Amino acid sequence: MDFTKIITFSLLSLSLLIPTRTTATCTNAVCRRGDPIIRFPFRLKSHQSQSCAYNKGFDLTCGANGVNRTTITLPFSGNFTVELIDYAAQEIWINDPNNCLPKRILTLNLSATPFSGVYSRQFTFFNCPTSEYLRFRPLNPITCLSDKNSTVFATASPRVMNYLSSQSCRLMKTVEVPVRWPFYEQAVSYSELSDNLWLTWRVPRCSRCEIRGGKCGIKNNSSRETICSDAHKPAIPRRARYAIAIGAGIPGSLILFGLFCFVYSKINSCIKRRRLVPDINNTHAHSYQPSVIVMGLDGPTIDSYPKIVLGESKRLPKIDDATCSICLSEYEPKETLRTIPPCQHCFHADCIDEWLKLNGTCPVCRNSPEQISPSDNFNS
Repeated sequence: MDFTKIITFSLLSLSLLIPTRTTATCTNAVCRRGDPIIRFPFRLKSHQSQSCAYNKGFDLTCGANGVNRTTITLPFSGNFTVELIDYAAQEIWINDPNNCLPKRILTLNLSATPFSGVYSRQFTFFNCPTSEYLRFRPLNPITCLSDKNSTVFATASPRVMNYLSSQSCRLMKTVEVPVRWPFYEQAVSYSELSDNLWLTWRVPRCSRCEIRGGKCGIKNNSSRETICSDAHKPAIPRRARYAIAIGAGIPGSLILFGLFCFVYSKINSCIKRRRLVPDINNTHAHSYQPSVIVMGLDGPTIDSYPKIVLGESKRLPKIDDATCSICLSEYEPKETLRTIPPCQHCFHADCIDEWLKLNGTCPVCRNSPEQISPSDNFNS
């Protein structure tokens, strides 16, 4: 064998040993029309290779028992249908294929999965006599757990818990339920437990890549490290965008103040010209005192708006809240956010604090918090 063949053979062998990127070979998949699109970190077992998933915990199938629906199997908890996957928020919404989610919640165990609750809320289940149902009429029963002899309720409200405990009801179990947003006072009701379970995954971290329109995937066949391809980076850093956004409010305030002074001077001069005899003795008493226009809110009002420290799930009241509308930067875990109570729009605390000092309205909906009645706030 000559040297040319030896070199060619060596290069070919070396190329086979070098890990290759797998993101290009993993195309999107779907079980049926209307079901979630499956891509990294998930994979559809019947359509995509193992390398398309971050690990086995993200394996999905097209249902079981002849039901062609996107399904995920959770160790210790069984099969759940996948209703939606939000890749930017890193959330998956699941439900019970047999339409009795509260029953599945009683035995839910996420310890062996890559998922956790977006937020968790303690719900207590009570078993009450059906014969006394009229006494509990304002409460909504869990029909799939109830029968002719007993009616089951679930509540996260301490007030309702105390009431049911004082009646002829038996406490069944208290469980942590993954919920969408922690600030809701989820009173009772089957309606609160019949919604999807809201789960999130902390790794791999692909939310930033997704928000920028990139494609997240495993870097190579021998590593769990992820890469982001085809992402669009913002042209201006966050601090610069923040400075521009806040700075833009200062010229606006100065222009309005100048316009007010101009109009006031014109009116004042017009009044003086219409006087037949100038009131010289009262010149000093009626001399112009410059007025101060307060464009924003005061410090105590701003401080009264609730703050939250963002968790790993980065879940906010509004589903599409992925970035701060003031600095245009995406939220990161452990950042401090402030919420405007009436409209529940969230922002970086430092961004909205400076904004509200100059502008007394929400940057998103332009509603003034002071103009909204306190009764509009959600009672907790």
